[in-house]
Amino acid sequence: MARSNGRTVRDLRRSNRSAVLRHLYFEGPLSRQELGPVTGLSSGSISNVAAELIAEGVLEEAGAVDSDGGRPRTLLRVAPRCGHIAGVDVGETRVRVELFDLARTELARAERPLADGGRDAGRVVTHIAEGLAAVLADAGVAAGELLGVGLGVPGIVDREPTRGGAVVYAQTIGWDAVPLEAMLRTAATGLDDVPFTVANGAKTLGQAEMWFGAGRGARNAVIALIGSGVGACVVTDGTAYGGASSGAGEWGHTTMQLRGRRCRCGARGCLEAYVGAEGMLERWREAGGEPAAADEESALAELLGADDPAARAVLDETAEYLGAGIADLVNLFNPERIVLSGWAGLLAGPRLLPAVRGATAMYALRYPAARAAIEMGRLGTDAVTVGAATLPLSRFLDAGGTLHRDAAVAPAP
Repeated sequence: MARSNGRTVRDLRRSNRSAVLRHLYFEGPLSRQELGPVTGLSSGSISNVAAELIAEGVLEEAGAVDSDGGRPRTLLRVAPRCGHIAGVDVGETRVRVELFDLARTELARAERPLADGGRDAGRVVTHIAEGLAAVLADAGVAAGELLGVGLGVPGIVDREPTRGGAVVYAQTIGWDAVPLEAMLRTAATGLDDVPFTVANGAKTLGQAEMWFGAGRGARNAVIALIGSGVGACVVTDGTAYGGASSGAGEWGHTTMQLRGRRCRCGARGCLEAYVGAEGMLERWREAGGEPAAADEESALAELLGADDPAARAVLDETAEYLGAGIADLVNLFNPERIVLSGWAGLLAGPRLLPAVRGATAMYALRYPAARAAIEMGRLGTDAVTVGAATLPLSRFLDAGGTLHRDAAVAPAP
């Protein structure tokens, strides 16, 4: 096959298709004339790519706009129903599975509670498999229409081909080298040819906020996930930083106090022990608080609504620790934007945000702190699931819209 600078004709074709698809997905609908300048492709290349993708059902016409003195220009967009994507959020209290079309319209969802905090990996896998079967059945979607399944999980994710793909190291819930992808392949009947992509939940949330939410338009940002525990997605020059083994982003396990409170990971003084929902509620109970609710989310809502000195002291301390933790991120990465998300972050953020901003300014270097905006996430509590679904979506766009299973797989963020 002919090569140009080491690239095959097939590579060039896929690259052209991917460029057109990405611009239409994130900026569309656009006309063929508008696609030329933004993609750098010639009008002939645009016409050829558009014709191919329309014939394959990947693109569709979306009306027309008037041109300057000429014929109306036809607008193109990615066809929402040309494929489907599934996102899975493996949390510490539940497994949530959602099915979307390519316009991110939710078609079906399934939730399964986790009474043991997700420690039993076999039970988690069963819930995922059952949830996937349920959403496909509810939406009337065949397995062959599924472009892929993305999963956001706690802990560090590493790809180990000898163990069947993604392996998860989640110290806080007792997962040590759990071969999650291989286990799913066995449990998820009928999905043998469907690609699975597994990533850390904070990173899937980060990708969702960067693509569709509060991080959009930023090149350097930190998306913080605050739930039972704490994590972060660090984005530098538009790319999520993963480190040597995809383990970067365990911000919750940075040390905030020497010989401090015991963290779930076993160490002392971790940020998570002071800022995570579990840590906040433990400190409130130690100070005399007595939440009536048994579940963590309702109990945190009680803490935020309590009007007593103990609750106020816990929340003031939490805001200061969170601000100090954000200051570390500001000093290390110089982000232009920090986004607070995760179910506990979204619940507590409106109450704590002014104090968090003040503490960040107090602990961070003045110059980078003055240029870093601290904002709330915009995608709600489904952000991890939406972000997980972007993993197969990204694969689809990178592959130029091919529906074949042998398309190149994009790495997880």
